[in-house]
Amino acid sequence: MLALAAVLFLEAAGLAVVTVTLLVELLVERPDSLPSAIALMACAAIATVWVTVIALNSLRGRAWIRGASIVVQVLIGAVALGSFQGLFPRADIGWLLLLPAITVLVLLFTKQVLAETSQRDS
Repeated sequence: MLALAAVLFLEAAGLAVVTVTLLVELLVERPDSLPSAIALMACAAIATVWVTVIALNSLRGRAWIRGASIVVQVLIGAVALGSFQGLFPRADIGWLLLLPAITVLVLLFTKQVLAETSQRDS
């Protein structure tokens, strides 16, 4: 269970770095589209908070973190697959995103994690 939380916290830290980078870019550079830049930064900030909430509640053994984690990992996987192709493919970023996502998905279905998160809150 600690391994799952560690990977989730690592993803949250990565998202925090992305959010801060986008904020700095927004303040320093002139974006082509200000509304798009603000929306992207807001989405990154929301994702950072949400993954942090999932990671914190994984330490508490909450049952709902399994579904929430699967959704987040599938979304991260989609971004990773997009990083492998397109106009500016970046395989390094793709692997940086895909490997932790696969790790979390595997850890979510281990016996220990299933046992610790099977109790529903009353």
